[in-house]
Amino acid sequence: MSRKKNNSQHLAKISLAVMAIGFIGTIPFQDSLWGTILQGGFEAGLVGGLADWFAVTALFRHPLGLPIPHTALLPKNRNRIIAGIINMLEKDWLTKESIRKKISTIPFTEKLFMLAENAITGQQVRNGITTLIQHLLHSVDSKKIAPIIEQELKTKLRELDTSKYLSLVIDQLISRKYDEKALDFILKEIDEWSSKETTKERLGRLAVEALENIKADGFMQFALKSFTNIVNEEKLGSIIQGLIKKGVVSLRDPYNQNRQTLLFHINSKLQEIKTDENLAIELNTIKEQLISNWQFEEKITEFVEQLRQKALAIIELPHFYDGYLLPLISKAFENLKTDQEKVMAIESWIQQLISTFVDNNHAKIGKLVEENLNKLDDKTLINMIESNVGKDLQWIRVNGAVCGFLIGLFLVGLKLIF
Repeated sequence: MSRKKNNSQHLAKISLAVMAIGFIGTIPFQDSLWGTILQGGFEAGLVGGLADWFAVTALFRHPLGLPIPHTALLPKNRNRIIAGIINMLEKDWLTKESIRKKISTIPFTEKLFMLAENAITGQQVRNGITTLIQHLLHSVDSKKIAPIIEQELKTKLRELDTSKYLSLVIDQLISRKYDEKALDFILKEIDEWSSKETTKERLGRLAVEALENIKADGFMQFALKSFTNIVNEEKLGSIIQGLIKKGVVSLRDPYNQNRQTLLFHINSKLQEIKTDENLAIELNTIKEQLISNWQFEEKITEFVEQLRQKALAIIELPHFYDGYLLPLISKAFENLKTDQEKVMAIESWIQQLISTFVDNNHAKIGKLVEENLNKLDDKTLINMIESNVGKDLQWIRVNGAVCGFLIGLFLVGLKLIF
């Protein structure tokens, strides 16, 4: 740019020198027609060139170093020019509305997804994520985490409503027919117990003792005495054993009325337990005692340490990132991209964040321009402007000289005609 400015400045000087030389060179020939015409053209070109040189020079400095009024306009009006530039930037070119409008056309979320998807397969990101996970795992102190986990577990357990879960347990017992299974189990145990020889002997002995201890008068006493003389312990045991077995067999029959009545009674009692407030209070008391006496910190510490060591071992595997982590991250991205509601929420959040940032920092645009311009002294600022627009300004001088020359020829021609 500086070279172009020097070339155009050199051309402007040549044009002015040509006009001056032409004016001087035509003085001896001013009595002739063509001498008069050419002298008038060169004279007008010289005046135009000098006038434009003065005007262009006056923008940046005092012509010939003379403090002529209304010259060196840029240095004198530096603050006004900077203020005008800032005002133009803030209110015309880079307004808040124009920035927001431009921001709203940028799909930030889509671009972020593209950048992230490209980045996660790169070696630098692989190493960074793996190193970060390793650092986090090495930073885990199992002994410090264990009390926190234990306390949280106890808090959550205390929050459990025992009566609510008791009701759920009873419903599950009934729906899974555990009442029938429990009854069948008891009947099986009774059957096995009653089948034993020792049980028969015990039952017979207990029956005889019971009969002997019955107090009765008259005929009843005589009848009992006669009965005990006829049967012995073994016979009574066999009779009772047979009755028990017969009862067990009948109760095992799913269509037996006594069995149905018994199960109905059991179910009714289970339903009553659901609303038993005393039982609920007792269960909560037992729960609180168990939780208070629970000392599981050492086990939790051991469990957390085992998890940490396993995680570190997995990270050391060669295929950890590609085999474990990358598929998880990719799947998470795909799920997020297909969830339009979340994508719109992220986009709205980013747009709002940038919009707020623009609102809070819009004034800093002008401040930044002002600070950068104030760092430049007058000479540097003038050189910068001349480097960028100097070529066009120098062409004003060239055009002034050429146009002046042509206008001079035209005016001299008119004067000679009229």
